[in-house]
Amino acid sequence: MAAARALSRVAGLSSCIGKNHRLIFNSAQRRGIASSVDPAHGLSDEQKEFQKVAFDFAANEMAPHMAEWDEKEMFPVETMRKAAQLGFGGIYVQPDVGGSGLSRLDTSVIFEALSTGCVSTTAYISIHNMCAWMIDTFGNTEQREQYCPDLCSMDKFASYCLTEPGSGSDAASLLTTAQLKGDHYVLNGSKAFISGGGDTDVYIVMCRTGGKGPRGISCLVVEKGAPGLSFGKKEKKVGWNSQPTRAVIFEDCTVPVTNRLGEEGQGFNIAMKGLNGGRINIASCSLGAAHACVQLARDHVLVRKQFGETLSNNQFLQFKLAEMATKLVASRLLVRQAATALQENRPDAVSLCAMAKLFATDECFNICNQALQMHGGYGYLKDYAVQQFVRDVRVHQILEGTNEVMRMIISRHLLADS
Repeated sequence: MAAARALSRVAGLSSCIGKNHRLIFNSAQRRGIASSVDPAHGLSDEQKEFQKVAFDFAANEMAPHMAEWDEKEMFPVETMRKAAQLGFGGIYVQPDVGGSGLSRLDTSVIFEALSTGCVSTTAYISIHNMCAWMIDTFGNTEQREQYCPDLCSMDKFASYCLTEPGSGSDAASLLTTAQLKGDHYVLNGSKAFISGGGDTDVYIVMCRTGGKGPRGISCLVVEKGAPGLSFGKKEKKVGWNSQPTRAVIFEDCTVPVTNRLGEEGQGFNIAMKGLNGGRINIASCSLGAAHACVQLARDHVLVRKQFGETLSNNQFLQFKLAEMATKLVASRLLVRQAATALQENRPDAVSLCAMAKLFATDECFNICNQALQMHGGYGYLKDYAVQQFVRDVRVHQILEGTNEVMRMIISRHLLADS
C-alpha cells in the first residue's frame, strides 16, 4: 500500500543513543532484549516494517534532542515535518487527502515506537493526528480538501480545544459561545491547557450554539489570525515541554459558518469520538516511555555495583524488573485490543478505550517511576533520561479524560449491560 511504501523509505540505523550516550533504544534488535517484552511480537510483517521506521526515526531524529527540547522548551517543527514525510502527520487519515490510511492498531504501534525518542513531541503529534482525523471524518469535501493535505504534511499544525477554565472533566458544561450572525459565528470565551496553543495554525473548537448540555455544542474550525482570536501566556509545566501550552481566547472572534464540522449540536459527539482514539494514542505514548524505562533499568542494574556485586544479583530488584516487564506487556495487549475494537466499531470500543487509557497510563507511569527509583540518586539527575520519561508521562493520567473519568465510563458500561 502507499502508506507502507512511504514508511519504508528510512534506512535502518545501527543504534540509538540519547544525551551523553546513556539512553539506548530498540535493543530488542541489537542487544537481545527478552522476546517476551518485544513490541514487535504479534505484528504482521508490514506492521513490523513501519514500526522499525518509527523506532529508527525516534532514534536518529528525536532521542538525541529530547533533553534539549525539554530544557529549552523548543517546539521541534522541522523534526515533526520530517516525521510527516514518513506518513506520520495523518496516520489514520484517508489517502485521498494526503493521509496514510492506516488502522488504529498501526497507529498505536507507531506512537509507541516514536515515544521512545521523545514522549512530549510524540504526544503532540498524536493530538495533531486526532484533529486531522476529525476534519477528515466529519468535514465535507471542501473542508477535507482545504485542511487535511496541509495537516498531513504538517505544513500546518492543529490544536484540540475542548477544556475550559471552568469545565474540565465536566466537558458538557462548557461556556464558550458561538452566536450566529449572518454567514458567520461570533465566538466569546476561552479554552485552557491547549497543546500547541499560539504556535499552531488550526484550532478545532467546541462551543455552545444552543442550550445547556451536550446537545447545545457544535464544532468549529478556527484558523490562526481570525479576528478576535488571541492567546494567553505560555504555561510553565512539569513535563511536555517540547510543546507549548496556552489559553486560547475568543473575543468577538468571527468564524465563517462554512467552518463548522457537521451540523449544529453535533460538536460534543464529534469531540468524544475524537477522544476515543486520543485515549488509545496517549496510552500508546505511555507504552513507549515504559518500554524505554524497562530497558534503561535493566541496563543500569547490570552495571551498577553495590555491596561488591551488580544490582542485577539482588533478588528484590529482579522481582521489581519482572513486575515492570509484566505490566508493560499487559498494558500493550490491552491497548492493542482497544485499538482493534475501535477500528472495527465494536459496541465495547468506548469502554475498552477507557480501560486501555486507565490501565496503561497508570501502570506505565509506575514502571517509569520504579525505573527512576532503581537508578537511585542518578535517576534524579537531568543527565539521565529516566527522569524526563517520568515527568512527561505523569500528565497522561490527567488529559484525554482523567483516569477517574475513565472509571466512570467503564462502570457505566458495565451497569448498563446488566
